[in-house]
Amino acid sequence: MSDNLHGSEQAASPHPAIESESVTEQAAAEPTQPVTPKQAATHGVPSAHGPQGIQFAISVLVIVVFMITFVIQAFRVPSESMENTLLIGDFLLADKLHFANDGGMWHWLLPYRPIQRGDVVVFHYPVDPTQYFVKRVIGIPGDRIRLQNKAVFVNGSRLEESYVIHSTPNFEAYRDNFPIHERLPLDVDRKWSRELNRHIDHGELVVPKDDYFVMGDNRDQSLDSRYWGFVPRGNIMGRPLVIYLSINDGSASGTAHGSNGKLFDSGQVLAHFLQLARWDRIFHRVL
Repeated sequence: MSDNLHGSEQAASPHPAIESESVTEQAAAEPTQPVTPKQAATHGVPSAHGPQGIQFAISVLVIVVFMITFVIQAFRVPSESMENTLLIGDFLLADKLHFANDGGMWHWLLPYRPIQRGDVVVFHYPVDPTQYFVKRVIGIPGDRIRLQNKAVFVNGSRLEESYVIHSTPNFEAYRDNFPIHERLPLDVDRKWSRELNRHIDHGELVVPKDDYFVMGDNRDQSLDSRYWGFVPRGNIMGRPLVIYLSINDGSASGTAHGSNGKLFDSGQVLAHFLQLARWDRIFHRVL
């Protein structure tokens, strides 16, 4: 299954363990004979077709299902909205436990912590929950947010954002002086355009309880909370943990918007993997 970020693909390929017993001198001196599954079971050697082999396969399957269900999920980055933190062609493993609800069944065993400003999060897109998005948390419940000439102020203090890039010198009143505006741009969600004014107090956007305000690190090329509103706490499913693969391919951005969901969308990418892989980004932690 593959989810672009919006989406994900995960596959498990367990490798059966090979167990052996020590060989006596007499056995070593005798000619080697093929071992049938029945003989293997008789001599204590696990067989893929015997009870031990089946038990091993079931154990691996249980572990894989547990990991996919509770621990990690894989995603592919299809857009430039989080550059340079995340690039088009990055493949991520997302930690689904870090921000899990405190009342979860694994609370006694697994490390939870509250979502904080500056966290990069993966979430169900509020406008279409079937899609996954990745952005950075700028405001938590109760925060007062405003942008002035592209700089972000939270609760009256300017944020120091070393991760932010501005890819265009152009100035747009709504995008860069949010939420002060004279006219909403066309790419603002209709529902958000009706609700926006209810959350503005003295020129600042007030984040409601159990909601979060998120933005992309590529601040000029990101459709984020400025354009479609807050992210409910229940929509946040985890955080990007590590980049397990990164492909610098010109077709990556184009194929990422396709619907086939495969890791490699063309024979060209596979054939030139060694040249296309960004080796310095593989196993790079996402901060």
